Amino acid sequence: MKKELTIDMLAAVKRPDRYTGGEFGSIVKKDAEVRMALAFPDVYEVGMSYLGFKILYHLVNKMDGIAAERVYAPWVDMEKLMRERGVVLTTLETKQALSELDAVGFTLQYELSYTNILNMLDLGGVTVRKAERRDDEPLVLVGGPCVFNPEPLADFIDLALIGDGEEALPEVLEALRQWKEEGRPGGRKGFLHRAQQIPGIYVPEFYEPEYNGDGTLARMKVTDPAAPACVEKRVVADLNKVDFPTAP
Repeated sequence: MKKELTIDMLAAVKRPDRYTGGEFGSIVKKDAEVRMALAFPDVYEVGMSYLGFKILYHLVNKMDGIAAERVYAPWVDMEKLMRERGVVLTTLETKQALSELDAVGFTLQYELSYTNILNMLDLGGVTVRKAERRDDEPLVLVGGPCVFNPEPLADFIDLALIGDGEEALPEVLEALRQWKEEGRPGGRKGFLHRAQQIPGIYVPEFYEPEYNGDGTLARMKVTDPAAPACVEKRVVADLNKVDFPTAP
């Protein structure tokens, strides 16, 4: 597995600064027990302007033993070189391949970015379809405004965070840390059972769509007795109590 973008690769693309990292204000936690990527399915300059990621980056990195790193979609010039040379997509902070992380979390800001999500998983060495993922591969989760209709990505994601993530994402990561500490009981599905108990978490594996004769959705059948019939969105009741970042 090649993870290093060489000097000649950086020199060959239009915006090499998209891929180097090391910006003022970035956070590196080398000894974290749980490491996740906050993944924006668009190029660096689009994702870096998104305040939501700055908030989650700040909140997660305040947690003991848990690290949030960043990854963005490469532009077509860099992707071409990466595929030609077998270089995987890595985080900016510690240059970890996506396949080496515990979780990869994508924000769904607009539907046209969905194919970028699949492309980034593939570039990062993560099996694209969730049914084919091994237990040792990272969990793939999504959040953001488009997550209120997660079904187009149901075959590719492990869980969806419906609603506000300021409280829910740290809860998911703390549950993941505890599950790892206990020796990963029940494997991947064991963690999904834990995650579904967190308000606002939708696990597609525990639901099955049923359709009308004309192809429209009739209902979502719950296939796991512990799964809620309806997932209610998370709402931060008092934004004044959220610790927003003050540093760039």
